[in-house]
Amino acid sequence: MASQIQQIYQTNLSLLTDLYQLTMANGYFINGMQEREAVFHLYFRKNPFKGNYAIACGLDFVIDFISSFHFDVDSIQYLASLKGGDGKALFSESFLNYLQRLEFSCDVDAIVEGTLVFPNEPLVRIRGPLIQCQLLETTLLTLINFSTLVATKSSRIVHAAKGDPVLEFGLRRAQGPDGGLSASRAAFIGGCEATSNVLAGQLFDIPVKGTHAHSWVMSFDTELESFEAYAKAMPNNCVFLVDTFDTYEGVKKAIVLGKALKERGYRMHGIRLDSGDLAELSIQARQLLDEAGFTEAQIVASNDLDEYRIKQLKSEGAKITVWGVGTRLSTCYDQPALGGVYKLAALENAEGKMDFKVKLSEQAIKTSNPGIQQVRRFFTKDGEGNLIPESDVIYHEGFDCSEKYSSNSTSYEDLLKPIFRKGKLVYSKPSIHTHRTFCLNQVDQFSFIFEKPYEVSLETKLAELKKKLIEKYSC
Repeated sequence: MASQIQQIYQTNLSLLTDLYQLTMANGYFINGMQEREAVFHLYFRKNPFKGNYAIACGLDFVIDFISSFHFDVDSIQYLASLKGGDGKALFSESFLNYLQRLEFSCDVDAIVEGTLVFPNEPLVRIRGPLIQCQLLETTLLTLINFSTLVATKSSRIVHAAKGDPVLEFGLRRAQGPDGGLSASRAAFIGGCEATSNVLAGQLFDIPVKGTHAHSWVMSFDTELESFEAYAKAMPNNCVFLVDTFDTYEGVKKAIVLGKALKERGYRMHGIRLDSGDLAELSIQARQLLDEAGFTEAQIVASNDLDEYRIKQLKSEGAKITVWGVGTRLSTCYDQPALGGVYKLAALENAEGKMDFKVKLSEQAIKTSNPGIQQVRRFFTKDGEGNLIPESDVIYHEGFDCSEKYSSNSTSYEDLLKPIFRKGKLVYSKPSIHTHRTFCLNQVDQFSFIFEKPYEVSLETKLAELKKKLIEKYSC
């Protein structure tokens, strides 16, 4: 069966990269450095949305991409057609022949999807030939950055809904078809219960939800006639959009059709509000529905919702029971980019030994961490014996981790898990439903995270190594 990425794109993705990745690869090849062992880490520097966490997401796409990574004939022919500033071929024939023969042979470790993660923690670690590690950079960033951002936004919105179902309605406002698909998948992992995106439902096994739009109502002479026609066509899927003309009267008409559906052995699932004062309208609608005996009918709300608006509506006493969130989720409206980076942390030298690398910057936040990194999460137990995350430590796998436990912790888990070994997949991908359940459990485990930051630090020996390298390269 084709991978999800192959199903979406139906093309080789080896050229889904920036040109400078290939020019650097060519440079490594010309200088005989292509097979030197290197270690790169993919991470982000700041928590998104001014919050205290992010949700790791996009690993399954990375696995699909790497599993089929190769340069096919069409890719090589295109690269051969590129010209340099002198009008001659940009890449040599020997380099292109090397690319065509290239077989992926790196080790890949990653934090699994749905895990709560924090700044500077490697989400993915790539170890292998320098040229291969370099060629993966752009693609891995585009696959991880956006998915992690949307999953985080989804988690925040679901938390604000306090147990109410949240539906993802963002396809029509998403950044193109691929952005829409990635957003639907990530939003589900982050906690949304369903999507309006039918292709995402097919590709990723996500539940799909939807009824009708204002255009349906406007296609008939009266609102009541439109509801009657919809109930006739879709008696088992009736959530009536009631605000095309007058919302209060629209609810009354929905009740008329709800009674008619009941006589036919069906039930009206609810109504949808898409404009106006959602708090006041939902209160009025709830009263009408309850008085008519439709106490279980849902009130679905949409219209530029996000976690802030949901919190506000709840504080105003809104009777909304389902939240349809679109634009501000699928586009991550208030922060449209995560800012993840991919940095070299170790490289084999000419003598065959590993040199640890650090990137310096006048901005401390942009100074990278050296070494072959792992993330160790320490836990303590509450009064009922449940494990509670206490702190994360980034350490260098080449050293013994001197910080085995902190003062209160009782156990730990290393978060980077083996995904590929010498180019071979060693990880079994869970279902998207497992990812989602795991994410929701993670948020429960980190219940404090919405109120205070979580401690992440460098292990003592790694911090000392970083300090020495900064001093060395600052001279």
